[in-house]
Amino acid sequence: MHRRAFLEAAAAAGACGILSRSIRAAETPASRIAFETTDAAYSRTYAAALDVLQRNTMLVSGYSEPVLIEGSNYSGVWMECGPQEGLVYADIRPDIARNNHLAFFALQKEDGQIPCWSRTTATGFGQIQMVVPIAATAWELARRSGDQELLEKTYAGASRWDAWLRRYRNTRGTGLCEGFCTWDTGHDNSPRWKGMPNRCPDADARNLPPEPSLPRLSPDLSATVYGGRVALAAIARALGKNSEADRWLDDAEAIRSAILKKLYVSSDAAFYDLDAQNRFVRIRSDVISRVLGEHVVDQKLFNTIYEKQIHNPRAFWAAYPLPSIALDDPAFVRPITGNSWGGPSQALTALRAPRWMEHYGKAADLAYLMKQWTSAIVRAGAFLQQMDPLDGAFTSDKGDYSPAALVFMDFTWRLSGVRHMGDTLEWNLNPGAARSRFRLQVSPTRTAEVRYSGAGDAQVFVNDRMLYQTRETVRLVTDLEGNLQSVTGIADTKTNVALGLPSGGSRRFSIQPNASQAMRIEAR
Repeated sequence: MHRRAFLEAAAAAGACGILSRSIRAAETPASRIAFETTDAAYSRTYAAALDVLQRNTMLVSGYSEPVLIEGSNYSGVWMECGPQEGLVYADIRPDIARNNHLAFFALQKEDGQIPCWSRTTATGFGQIQMVVPIAATAWELARRSGDQELLEKTYAGASRWDAWLRRYRNTRGTGLCEGFCTWDTGHDNSPRWKGMPNRCPDADARNLPPEPSLPRLSPDLSATVYGGRVALAAIARALGKNSEADRWLDDAEAIRSAILKKLYVSSDAAFYDLDAQNRFVRIRSDVISRVLGEHVVDQKLFNTIYEKQIHNPRAFWAAYPLPSIALDDPAFVRPITGNSWGGPSQALTALRAPRWMEHYGKAADLAYLMKQWTSAIVRAGAFLQQMDPLDGAFTSDKGDYSPAALVFMDFTWRLSGVRHMGDTLEWNLNPGAARSRFRLQVSPTRTAEVRYSGAGDAQVFVNDRMLYQTRETVRLVTDLEGNLQSVTGIADTKTNVALGLPSGGSRRFSIQPNASQAMRIEAR
């Protein structure tokens, strides 16, 4: 597909018919999901994850509604991750998901600057600290909920934020977004920013530190701007602002092209910062996956990067993916210390992985990553920030880290449960030895449920009527009534599937890892 056509499709997806209602911040709807299992350790860990998230729901400075904070050593919400964490939490607390976006717009300055964080005692503006675009997560949340007010506030606030970044973070006139300090990208203690200040002078993100290598043209910050513009185009289209949507798409393509032209080194299949002396900071880090997270590259280039870097066991495809620095990069920091983006696999990176691994067709590889993370968390019995990518041993900290709790909750459902995706249901069937039940309230009149008998089979139910049954690991995608549309290989080897049908018969097929194929079966 031509790039402009792709951007149009991405921006237009779901744009029609979503502006149906507005949710009041005071509402606290009940959880849409319920999970239970006879695996005692897993059940205990899942319940503990929900408890952590509940305890970490509180007020922060300058905003009157509760939000989900980071927890552990971080008593607040950060622009880098707070909105996405709210989105992941939405099936349990849609009100908190909403607040984790609106808080940043409520605290936005008149000149358009969004705070980098709001803690329980203060609000900060000393760096930009952005990774996942707030416009993108707000757009996805609004598409789910039909929240017009959220769309309107996001469009106004994120547009002003984009203008602020153009004004203050394009000093070299390249059209790319510039990094001024370590905390701009949230890369605490990373060799990427070795010797650079943590934040901007006078705690003001407009101020460039007096360092000869600054500012840097940053691929991940620029990718965040790109993803935000694609989302703003979609929101503009949904709000009937078609000419503005076209402008956002043009601006998105401009920064995407600049990222690929200026910040990608094909011989390394990697993205790097370009410093003020036009020298690459040649450290292979999770900057690469952050660029993939906003779908900057096409499938062909992705395949090259994935083979040479991400899925390379000598680089990023460690036993417990994904390290923050490639295993074979000389800059990998050992011994591992706390809060280090110098090598450990970070819960935040894991939480972001589905945003790009699904997009580029790596569902089975994502399943491997998720299994490694959930098993490591069960063993640890705590929700910690980072782990050694080689053995899955977590670095000790205060615990109760929201991103790790969200990883466990989200990955549990992505591995073995049912997920509501617009007009479809995604059933990830992964039979095991424990009896388990995943129940989703799709709408007031419709439920979807996966039941595992404990004898090695999985059963799919819509409104308590069994539709499909299998003993194999496979993904089914159906419409909301349960009519089968496609299947995907999520096991790590070729799978021969015998799928029991509503008619009482069966359908047999084989599916390779990461492969998808259309398959039409009516749920009658």
